[in-house]
Amino acid sequence: MEDLKNILAEEKNGVLFLTVNREDKMNALNFATLEELREIFDEVVDNKAIKAVILTGAGDKAFVAGADISEIAELNEVNARKFAENGQEIFSMIENCHKPVVAVTNGYTLGGGCELAMACHLRVATANAKFGQPEVNLGIIPGYGGTQRLTILVGRGKANELMMTGDMIDANEAKELGLVNHVLPTKSDAMAKAEEIVAKIMSKAPLAIGMVVDCVNAAYLADENGYQTEANSFARCVKSGDYKEGTTAFLEKRKPVFKGE
Repeated sequence: MEDLKNILAEEKNGVLFLTVNREDKMNALNFATLEELREIFDEVVDNKAIKAVILTGAGDKAFVAGADISEIAELNEVNARKFAENGQEIFSMIENCHKPVVAVTNGYTLGGGCELAMACHLRVATANAKFGQPEVNLGIIPGYGGTQRLTILVGRGKANELMMTGDMIDANEAKELGLVNHVLPTKSDAMAKAEEIVAKIMSKAPLAIGMVVDCVNAAYLADENGYQTEANSFARCVKSGDYKEGTTAFLEKRKPVFKGE
């Protein structure tokens, strides 16, 4: 993570704080920024010092206002498919990360930015946040998994409406629809809430947290039996040291000390 140009990365107390840092471009996702996200999450998976990730955008105007239109304008049918598949692969890395990833959505969270936020496990929004998938205004559709994740989060009818009209919704409506978990007045408040959430998660058994991610994601995979995934994951947890520590600590009426093993 030493050569990042578009994303600021800082680790504090086991939390990796990431900031998409293209404020003059409303933090738009260009190819280079996507590849930096890939590099970062490749490291997050294996870096034992990193226990959680909080992702936001520079400034107060935008989390990520979309993909870089100048790059989209150069696509053809062949490389457009690769463009979409590449973004889907990177966002799947985030969605399947066994460490909690929380998006703090400040300001415009549109197009690829909304898709990025939806790939995170939880979303904390500022009161000025605006969400939408306006791709139809460009003659295209969401390509980084937005058609799927938005439908899962808000339901078929509302997903169709938002993607067909290209309309934006505010943070409060997004919360009512289940698109975001919390709405806070300011970015500092939203960051504090995100830190509070990840601190609570980090106090739990890491292996169990990872298994929750697998099981929740399995609920939406047509070729996977989510109930079997749950049973298998439960069994993996029970053979772990964390299971022994958690149950022993409970019986001894003390706070458990989990090691993720």
